[in-house]
Amino acid sequence: MGNRDTRVRGIAARAGGWSARHRWAAVGIWVLFVVLAMGLGSAAGTVELKDSDQLSGETGRAAAIAEEAGIDEPAGETVLVQSKDAGVKATSTEFRAAVDAVMKAVEGTGKVTNVTSPYDTDTISKDGRSALVQFDMRGEAETAGERVEPVLKAVEGVQKDHGSVLIEEIGGASMNKTFDDAFGNDFKQAEYSAVPVALGILLVAFGALVAALVPVLLAITAIVATMGLMMLVSHIQPMDDTSSSVMLLVGLAVGVDYCLFYLRREREERAAGRDPETALRIAAATSGRAIIVSGVTVCVAMAGMLFTGIATFKAMGLASLMVVAVAMVGSVTVLPAVLSLLGTRVEKGRIPFLHPDKRRKSNGGSGNGTSGNGRSGDNGSRFWTSVLRVVLAKPAISLVVAAGALLAIAAPALGMKTQNLTLDQEFGDSLPIVATYERVNEAFPGGSDPAEVVVKASDINSAEVKSAIADFREQAVSSGASRGPVEVTVHDSQNVAFVYVPLVGGSNLDKAEKSLEIIRDEVRPATFGKVDGVEAPVTGQVAGSKDFNDQLVSAVAPVFAFVVVFAFLLMLLSFRSLTIAITSIVLNLLSVGAAYGILVAVFQHGWGASLVGAEGVGAIITWLPLFLFVILFGLSMDYHVFVVSRIREARMRGLTTRDAIQHGVVTTAGVITSAAVIMVAVFAIFGTLSMQSMKQMGVGLAAAVLIDATIIRGVLLPAVMALLGERNWYFPKWLNRLPDLSHDESPEAAASPPPPAVEGERVGV
Repeated sequence: MGNRDTRVRGIAARAGGWSARHRWAAVGIWVLFVVLAMGLGSAAGTVELKDSDQLSGETGRAAAIAEEAGIDEPAGETVLVQSKDAGVKATSTEFRAAVDAVMKAVEGTGKVTNVTSPYDTDTISKDGRSALVQFDMRGEAETAGERVEPVLKAVEGVQKDHGSVLIEEIGGASMNKTFDDAFGNDFKQAEYSAVPVALGILLVAFGALVAALVPVLLAITAIVATMGLMMLVSHIQPMDDTSSSVMLLVGLAVGVDYCLFYLRREREERAAGRDPETALRIAAATSGRAIIVSGVTVCVAMAGMLFTGIATFKAMGLASLMVVAVAMVGSVTVLPAVLSLLGTRVEKGRIPFLHPDKRRKSNGGSGNGTSGNGRSGDNGSRFWTSVLRVVLAKPAISLVVAAGALLAIAAPALGMKTQNLTLDQEFGDSLPIVATYERVNEAFPGGSDPAEVVVKASDINSAEVKSAIADFREQAVSSGASRGPVEVTVHDSQNVAFVYVPLVGGSNLDKAEKSLEIIRDEVRPATFGKVDGVEAPVTGQVAGSKDFNDQLVSAVAPVFAFVVVFAFLLMLLSFRSLTIAITSIVLNLLSVGAAYGILVAVFQHGWGASLVGAEGVGAIITWLPLFLFVILFGLSMDYHVFVVSRIREARMRGLTTRDAIQHGVVTTAGVITSAAVIMVAVFAIFGTLSMQSMKQMGVGLAAAVLIDATIIRGVLLPAVMALLGERNWYFPKWLNRLPDLSHDESPEAAASPPPPAVEGERVGV
């Protein structure tokens, strides 16, 4: 078609070109999409995950039996009455008076039912110093925390009148209220503070208020639209609060990053002398294309969560996938329109000494920082220019040192221990209710979180079933798995019974799981197993932790395989290089491994744990390793695709591989540093929360992004590419049959002035 053929290739470039020419239409369509998504979602409402959806294995079956029978178990509460003096026993007059006062006080609130005396239920400790008054909250268990405050105050009033004994309440409702009061606002505040933190960093990066606001506003609109979509999708896949929090976290990170990549490239081209229209077109063809490759890769990684078979993970995966897709589409459609509308006004609200023009002057001129490419470099990359000079001069040594350091950091991950954190592990001694939890477990091992056997039979009152229940109660204690008391609640009309078994081991999950194994593998087969047609799945906190862990372990292989294989294929098709596809996967795995190592070192072994307030945790929460792998593998592709795209672009213009590496890393160092600082800051906010699981997530994500943006992209990637040389672009002939997703736009076409616009002109394909 000749040298004058400047038709745009690639969906990102075509989308950017159309949006720039139809600016108001693009902005209007985006606003309409956001409003419609939120409006339709609000009208449809949200379907929340139920217990039977979230749980797996026996715990899931137990929840399903209760739901099918229409049994809504009330929120159970317990009041611990414990003598402060060893001489005062449960049989003493003063102790009995305190118990009676507790029962009278809680009944007087009108908020409880089924109040039982420890003298009737035999819930008195072996040393005779502790007793449990038990009752249920009226109404739905899910909302019991909202109604428990009068009961808590009543118990506090009894404590004031009986100083010789310790009187404390604990249970599902009181714990929910305590957590909501102590951490609910804290968690929301962390989510909300992420936006101003990101805005502040963008102000430093761009030095102009308008330029900083554009990425934040686009990220927020993407999050709002995704919230509406989540409500609609929840009717197919129920959602929960965790998926919403993860969506916000991921949406803010990628939304700001994608806009940052695009806007910085457009600015760079204008600084190099391009007119605004040409600069925008080049940004669309280059950064826009990198955003699509990165976004699709992140979506594929997030889709890996769907293979876990766990409803919570599937909800998180879908929510994350949707927000990344929405942010990606917005970045290549409405962002070019907004930049075209703003023009040079994107520089409005300049901040003294922060704007790049000021920094260039203070640095003594502009300077290129590139090798004969005729384009301006990143003037804030002096540090990385110095690092690259060393790396490219000694690539083998740099590779060995950097890879060795990351492998050493990753080494502790080989001994990773995962489990659902107990109350004391999750919150330490920051809450008084934790001390209550420990005192109950010490006096009544497993009493605060008993195993629950859900017995379903055709006739729950038949002689055979009654005999099996009696035998089970006896053998649960005689086997050593429980010290009792084993309590039974029978629902005659539904032919269902609930058997509550305090497990020996209590809050020590390792010991409690051994007791659970005895119940499941020995006691149950010897009792309920002998009665035809009886189901008796065992649930409870310990059982739920074990079943959840087992299902996650079984899901690791398929999730890892799916994410790695599809990421490899996307990189292969996008860069037309077998070498780059392989090195991308290896470097990302190394980054994830280092993050695992840091998590284990800090939270399991306690190395430097005091710095983040994580003393004594001793384990990694069950869901985090797989969650981190999927999130990090996706997010790290942001930087990798952006850097490699810039290197490939320079190589296609005729630079040598070494010069292309220099150009690609130096010119992207500023934007990647800004993007990484935003991600690290946002993730670190969650590392400041009091919940250890949130700390682990925040520290793991922040550490991985920091490693990825520095050691991986600044040292390992250029060192590996420098050693490989022209082999970086190796693509076997037999792979030429594969689809070509590379953009291959020549720099001359990108740099040449666009053809005059014609009314009704159709975009070239």
